[in-house]
Amino acid sequence: MNAIKTLTTAAALMLSISVAKAADIVDTAAAAGSFKTLVAAVKAAGLVETLKGTGPFTVFAPTDEAFAKLPAGTVENLLKPENKQQLVAILTYHVVPGKVMSKELTGKKLMEKTVEGSEVAINGLNGVRVDNAKVTKADIQASNGVIHVIDTVIMPKM
Repeated sequence: MNAIKTLTTAAALMLSISVAKAADIVDTAAAAGSFKTLVAAVKAAGLVETLKGTGPFTVFAPTDEAFAKLPAGTVENLLKPENKQQLVAILTYHVVPGKVMSKELTGKKLMEKTVEGSEVAINGLNGVRVDNAKVTKADIQASNGVIHVIDTVIMPKM
């Protein structure tokens, strides 16, 4: 009887651990439902495995509405295979190495080096802004980092 109780307890504990484990950045974004364009772009750029990697990463994730603000045809053009290098540069400009939580940004103005290689301006003096984008939802936990939702697609200086 004790063996059955021990097995049951162990199984319940293992189930609760697997349920509690957060999804990675790509799966978290895909499950949210408001990042369809971002997820499609990540796939077209060949960055899925990278963003499913161990990280940690901080992703400033533009919503579908943010992508819709771009001039007509921009997204479709970027998704073409011949524009993959430009798409990779734009997407990796939205990623900062490490896990940066919003409390670390509040009250500060700083420049952070992106995975793309250039620096992004972060202003946490009145809410949080990343370049010209406003963080609309912060600190979405993922197993390999954190997502901060932004309302505008940010662009590296090319």
